[in-house]
Amino acid sequence: MADLQILEYNVGDIGTNCYFLVNTDTKEMIIVDPGGDAPILKSRIAEMDLKPAAILLTHAHYDHAHHAKILKDTYQIPIYIHEAEKQTLTDVRMNVSAMFGKPETYEADVFLKDGQAFTLAGFEIVTLHTPGHTPGGACYYFKDQKVLVSGDSLFCGSVGRTDFPGGSMSSLVRSLKEKVMVLPRDTQVLPGHMMRTTIGQECEYNPYL
Repeated sequence: MADLQILEYNVGDIGTNCYFLVNTDTKEMIIVDPGGDAPILKSRIAEMDLKPAAILLTHAHYDHAHHAKILKDTYQIPIYIHEAEKQTLTDVRMNVSAMFGKPETYEADVFLKDGQAFTLAGFEIVTLHTPGHTPGGACYYFKDQKVLVSGDSLFCGSVGRTDFPGGSMSSLVRSLKEKVMVLPRDTQVLPGHMMRTTIGQECEYNPYL
């Protein structure tokens, strides 16, 4: 089983959690939600002599995807996202870039299905489609390491906003209850904003779930 090191950087206009998920044996790594500050992220990668393998987007909102293409082009690596997020990628209203006064579209190379398992940087990952914050929002479950990347679907003590275009509170709560809250209670949760948590803590204290 590959040993996972989690490095966290607060990036972009509103402070998004960008994660480096590093295979400590090989120094291969996955970049999660690079919503800004690409020069800083590239500097960190160089300092630690890391080997980027891919970019994982939990969803296509501006604050999570803004600098994905810069890193994709720098390292010649693919961008992964759930297939239901295709419209959000290319619609400046849905990806909220227009709201921030920076209308832009985004791209991806690999479109994942719900429940699809795949391997990156030596890690086995399962895609959990959790629509509601956006139509194609997804969580990524690293089963062997008991780590869940939750994006803006699940937060410590809360869930993602559903008042953006394409949002649905009923869909979000249902998908989280059916797919995420059934994971082992000691699973560490890496959210898109704010502090980390665990599935057990959210089972006990999250008022939405």
